[in-house]
Amino acid sequence: MNSSQHPRSRGRWSIPGLGLLKGLAVTAQNMLQSYYRKDRMTTVQYPEQRAPISPNFRNFPFLCYDGSDPVAGLRCTACSICEKECPPQCIYIVLDRDRSGKSLKRPKVFDIDVSVCMNCGICAEVCPFDSIYMDGEYELSTDDRFGGLLFGLDRLSKSAEYHATLRPDQATEVAARRHAEEQKNLAVQAAKAAKLKAEKEKNAPEPSTEGEHA
Repeated sequence: MNSSQHPRSRGRWSIPGLGLLKGLAVTAQNMLQSYYRKDRMTTVQYPEQRAPISPNFRNFPFLCYDGSDPVAGLRCTACSICEKECPPQCIYIVLDRDRSGKSLKRPKVFDIDVSVCMNCGICAEVCPFDSIYMDGEYELSTDDRFGGLLFGLDRLSKSAEYHATLRPDQATEVAARRHAEEQKNLAVQAAKAAKLKAEKEKNAPEPSTEGEHA
């Protein structure tokens, strides 16, 4: 049997520890580059400086509203789907009603206990009204165990512009879809109004002509 067929042929031998040395070389290279290359500088002078947050980062939920009024522009309709689907049951919603008891399709109370929230994002996934999203805010330390960690509408409501700065691609897609749905609804309403007007004109009695014959 020649040397090329031997299981321990000369071509299969390697220097012991060569792979370890190559790994250490890569580590040393990255460490040195972290001192002069901006894309390698991972340390920031916190809290004066803050590292940019990835759009995929998710923390506690917030409620999105359109326009400048967080009450009138709130997208949430208090359907309670997020409350029912929440695994740790940290969401509490009360539907707002008028004096006669008719639903106003908005929450009177919307509380989230962030001390219980597990940041799963299920509430944002199941919301059918593009109302609830996961926030990027993480500096939420407080010495108030109960009141300070129970977020209500005043703290959960944030504008669509804030959502756009947090996740621009997602916010642009949502805005385009909502605008298309709004235009579609307006077209349907206009068609219904035109049909109703045509039916009224068709069923309206013709003006009398007795005076003309006299």
